[in-house]
Amino acid sequence: MQSYDIKRERRDLYSAARGRFEIVDVPRMGFLMADGRGNPNASADYRAVVEALYTTAYAVRAIAKDRLDRAHTVGPLEGLWSADDLSVFQTRARDEWVWTLMIVQPGWVTAAMADEAMDRVQRTKDLAAGHRVRFDHYTEGRCVQTLHVGPYDEEAPTIARLHDEFLPAEKLVPRGHHHEIYLSDARRTAPARLRTILRQPVGPAHG
Repeated sequence: MQSYDIKRERRDLYSAARGRFEIVDVPRMGFLMADGRGNPNASADYRAVVEALYTTAYAVRAIAKDRLDRAHTVGPLEGLWSADDLSVFQTRARDEWVWTLMIVQPGWVTAAMADEAMDRVQRTKDLAAGHRVRFDHYTEGRCVQTLHVGPYDEEAPTIARLHDEFLPAEKLVPRGHHHEIYLSDARRTAPARLRTILRQPVGPAHG
């Protein structure tokens, strides 16, 4: 049985070119999600949410394999980022950052399967954030994305080029939440080699 891997099957969405901005159309997709707020580098809450998401994702995979005889590779961690005052991303005031962490699910994973996995995890695992995981669908539509290689704190120049150069040239404006897809495991990868897709939903500029 070949394991479904979204990074292989949807290369248009889960790979990107370094130094080049690409326009993609992102369909409605199902995710395990959990929300939080604060500095991802120092927050125990952030780490607890990551642990709960991955534990639940592996439980979903086990249920899908048992019920449907379909295997899949657990997808990468992703994050939607926002703030009440967007200037905090430039000033790096991380305590004010609002985030939704998520892990994409194959199309055959239903809400009922996800609910069963979440119930199983809460009954069998002692997870601080297990009760905060939910299954939901998210639709981004038209987006611009690129690949950042290096430490997360060095993303700002690329994001600035996207907003200040590429979007105006293409007559586009940002909408929705800044989206990051973490292709590397930060626990096992040197900061200089971290690979992160930076994605921004966009719409047409008017006037």
